[in-house]
Amino acid sequence: MTTRSTQPRVAALVGPFASGKTTLLEALLLATETIHRKGSVAEGNCIGDASQEARQRGMSTEVCVAASSYLGDPWTFLDCPGSIEFQQETYNALMVADVALVVVEPEPARAVMVAPILKFLDQHAVPHVIFINKVESGQARLRETLEALQLVSERPLLLRELPIREGEQIVGFVDLVSERAWRYREGERSELVKLPESALSEEQTARQEMLEHLADLNDHLLEELLSDITPPTDEVYENVSKDLADDLIVPVFFGSASHDHGISRLLKCLRHDVPGLDLSRTRLGVEDGGGPLAQVFKTVHAAHTGKLSYARVWRGEFVEGQQVNGIRPSALLTVLGGTLNKLHKAEPGDIVAFGRLDPVNTGDRLGSPDSAMEAWPTPLPPLFSLAVHADKKQDDVKLTGALHKLIEEDASLSLNQSTDTGELVLWGQGEIHLQVALEKLRNRFGLAVTGHRPQVPYKETIRKSVSEHGRHKRQSGGHGQFGDIFVDIEPQPRGAGFEFSDKIVGGVVPRQYIPSVAEGVEEYLRQGPLGFPVVDIKVTLTSGSYHTVDSSDMAFKTAARIAMTDGMPKCDPVLLEPILSVEIAVPNEYTSKAQRIISGRRGQILGYEAKDGWKGWDAVAAYLPQAEMSDLIVELRSLTMGVGTFSWRFDHLQEITGRGADKVVEDRRAALAAQ
Repeated sequence: MTTRSTQPRVAALVGPFASGKTTLLEALLLATETIHRKGSVAEGNCIGDASQEARQRGMSTEVCVAASSYLGDPWTFLDCPGSIEFQQETYNALMVADVALVVVEPEPARAVMVAPILKFLDQHAVPHVIFINKVESGQARLRETLEALQLVSERPLLLRELPIREGEQIVGFVDLVSERAWRYREGERSELVKLPESALSEEQTARQEMLEHLADLNDHLLEELLSDITPPTDEVYENVSKDLADDLIVPVFFGSASHDHGISRLLKCLRHDVPGLDLSRTRLGVEDGGGPLAQVFKTVHAAHTGKLSYARVWRGEFVEGQQVNGIRPSALLTVLGGTLNKLHKAEPGDIVAFGRLDPVNTGDRLGSPDSAMEAWPTPLPPLFSLAVHADKKQDDVKLTGALHKLIEEDASLSLNQSTDTGELVLWGQGEIHLQVALEKLRNRFGLAVTGHRPQVPYKETIRKSVSEHGRHKRQSGGHGQFGDIFVDIEPQPRGAGFEFSDKIVGGVVPRQYIPSVAEGVEEYLRQGPLGFPVVDIKVTLTSGSYHTVDSSDMAFKTAARIAMTDGMPKCDPVLLEPILSVEIAVPNEYTSKAQRIISGRRGQILGYEAKDGWKGWDAVAAYLPQAEMSDLIVELRSLTMGVGTFSWRFDHLQEITGRGADKVVEDRRAALAAQ
């Protein structure tokens, strides 16, 4: 058995959709000789797109784990989805990573798309490196891209390389620390070349800028620069490594994953500059000593292997067959994309999969938990919903079980049964997110499922008071049925709810029948004259009569329904729609667009202010009808380069009249008639 030169390290590949992360993973695995032929996203044969849903859509939909090694150092790469709708997967992976490789395109206008990722990295002090991909294009705008990225980064960006150009084409780079130059070679490692005379002046300027950034964080280096002393190369490397580990700087590299340009240089940065396991444990609050400790960052319910819990080992060893949290896992596995291999022992730093730890959830700690460890991030709040139902009625129970398994896998999914509409509503981060969830139900669980826009939980109330008589009398041989009541029906202030009382004197309605009257009233209120539940109403039983033989609970309950059915249409019923309190968060260049979205959806803008803790972002507060919320996140993202988001809560019910209300009532009556 070979001896490891270092403990395993973990790098998470993150960045916006279409930036080329999965292609970069293929290039890294090829350069480390983990694979011998690169796959293609278009052909669906990449290591990083192991799931059926990812291959069908040509995009990553979940974190892919790939174990590798470079020059004897063990590495695990976590290829994270680029779509912001699968951001929960990305955040989970970053919690167990030593470093994040933030992959971006050389397009300044798209720089804002990495703002949420950079914010998360800085909040959790995760060291990160930026890799500007796709520089093979003659249109690559490195300097402008770097400036745009600095606007959305709270940490100073440290350009580590200078491009060597021939015309508009980038053909190589100069390392600004070692001052050595390399020329790209197609399909091969870059060739060490002499620094071109044409690049010498620009290289000196760029190197000085890099050193000044570092000197801002190191007094000794600052003294050397002020004294015109050229700092030794080893000292510069040491400063870069230390400041990266402390999340004080963000080194920036560039290259082309599809052409394998800049990949070896990136791997060297990972090997020499990225902090090891000990620093990650310190950052997360993992205590020294104690028993074995691992943390689950991903859960998968696989068709053939059952539940798999992907975890990083922080301390100690886990041996095949060893009990974990009181359970004996079915297997201990290493992971390369969709390929799982049995492992005898997992050591500190390893990423492994435990088989069938059924009670364990994502974020849970395995072994000996540390109370001082950083808390797992709160799941992302719901932004988009679909009412779902199985195409076959007999699959209803199976559907609920399968959905709960998907929620175990992805905490940004949630499920609720609407008390107002009875629908089973699945919530997530966007339309694609939920469509992928439905595809998983079909592909993995064999369930044919349909999703559609959920019903809006409209209510109705009244504007006028009325006194009504309800009488139920039936004679059918033997005991008959007799119930006779008088009620006052009155509107209540908004939000007061339903109130029932009685003013019965002299026993005109026996006390034992009064609860039945209340029950009959409440049953009616489930569906008022407009077809919706009735709220904010007061009903008072004022009088009535009874028969000593024929009166019963059922008779008085029926009399109450008759009184409500006859009286409510006379009370000027009005439709109520739910209004939500919404806060939309966007970069301030998109604030006016967010306000137009609100106005175009019958919303009321309450104001806006700088978003707390977010440089260059605004938070716009508004009231929005729930009926206008179904695709809000879709429009918001389309107008903000995908980064706009919002939070919401129910605030109040509001009257709605006119053609809009008429259409709602008409559709409701048609739906009820079709039942």
